[in-house]
Amino acid sequence: MEESTMEDKTINPRKKFKYLKDQVSAATLEAVKGMGFKIMTDIQAEVLPEALDGADVVATAKTGSGKTLAFLIPAVETVIKCMEKQIEGTCCIIISPTRELAIQTYTVLQELVAHHGNITYALVIGGENRKKQSLELSTGVHIVVATPGRLFDHMRTKEFDYRNVCCLVLDEADKIFQYGFEEDLKQIINRLPKHRQTMLFSATQSERTDALIKSAMKEKVHNINTDEDNLRATVEGLKQGYAVCETEYRLWWLHKLLKKTRNFKIMVFFSSCKSVEFHHEFFSKYCEAPVLCIHGKMSQSDRTDVISNFYNAEKVALFCTDLAARGLDIPAVDWIVQFDPPSDANEYIHRVGRTARGMGAEGNAVMLLRPDEIEFVSYLKESKIFLDKYESWDKFSNLQPKLDAAMSDPQFHDLAVEAFQGYMRAFEVKKLKHIFNLITMDVDAVARSFGLKERPDVDVRIGFSKKHRPRKRMAAMLAEQSTGNIKRIK
Repeated sequence: MEESTMEDKTINPRKKFKYLKDQVSAATLEAVKGMGFKIMTDIQAEVLPEALDGADVVATAKTGSGKTLAFLIPAVETVIKCMEKQIEGTCCIIISPTRELAIQTYTVLQELVAHHGNITYALVIGGENRKKQSLELSTGVHIVVATPGRLFDHMRTKEFDYRNVCCLVLDEADKIFQYGFEEDLKQIINRLPKHRQTMLFSATQSERTDALIKSAMKEKVHNINTDEDNLRATVEGLKQGYAVCETEYRLWWLHKLLKKTRNFKIMVFFSSCKSVEFHHEFFSKYCEAPVLCIHGKMSQSDRTDVISNFYNAEKVALFCTDLAARGLDIPAVDWIVQFDPPSDANEYIHRVGRTARGMGAEGNAVMLLRPDEIEFVSYLKESKIFLDKYESWDKFSNLQPKLDAAMSDPQFHDLAVEAFQGYMRAFEVKKLKHIFNLITMDVDAVARSFGLKERPDVDVRIGFSKKHRPRKRMAAMLAEQSTGNIKRIK
């Protein structure tokens, strides 16, 4: 106890939540204390004083830095002020790019208002009963946590009265664009009252977020970046590295890793939904490994169940797509395994942000590369992401008998074909074509990595947009005929 007391005295008083007692209600501070928080993270200490004064805030911070409380506390306090002024209806809207992130924000909100008996709130996301949501919104709930598409649907009805919204929060703003909600967001912002407070949070900045800031926020904006003086783009407690494996033995490498991490909670990232399904089916059914899976083509109820199971498990592997990379505040994730490398540095940061979350936390991350993808390490270094090389294990367990047994099932064979095709098509959207090069790829080896003896047909675009697809095919055929350098995958 004495050590704890001495340590508390060395902490800057301004970083303690109780320092905000003149700006934050006693009920909110009591809830924060009950959640186990005494000391503010850097982003909370920077954002909260400004946001509580009603300022527009743009905050950039590494994922896992505690930004959820940085915007929820001002949101709750805004509601209290509105209630004191007898302003009725919805006062605050919080927009998240994914259902999972919205659910988790909503869960934290429930804890934060535990001592406020009269604050109402609603979760408005796709995949849930629209009529039930409409009925809830018609009561004038104070805080709405929503995904953009479903929120805009309700804004076009008479049941949802948003005329008194005085606080808008855009969480993971960069991803809102990536998931195709740009137009919905523009419409939402245009319909909301102009005289409001807006808070925008993002792990990265881009031209799109800059344009959003100009259109959605006041001229005077407080820009807060807790990372700008940090020499590393990822959190301090993260041990991260990469391994290089011959293409056809990638599945064997993953089997070895799952055995080595069987006493830990890990997340394994894949580039496509079908690849997630294929690997989950193989390891759960034929290797009897404790694995879960989540991807965008699952129903919302199934996704929620998986996240709940993973949240409560002490040791298990979750196979996932990048859908699960954003915003999932799951405790004690020990390992992040990037079985398929991310598209760019930003996606890398968001994936590894699922571990080493919070002050003093530690975690591990490993990224698997094919030999011809090794240049990706140098690319990450330019973005202040420094990886150690993890020597690949020399000996793999022979998976061939298990693969042969799996492939004897026609349905599993079809799944392997679809997983291979999904893996190949994922390269269409990668921008770093000089690193993730479909033309020089050993496609036969990729097929073998999915247990296939022959490569299936797959139609992929090589560096062309959809509108140029016919032109691309003709160009590829002509180039192949003339030089033989363009590889048509079939």
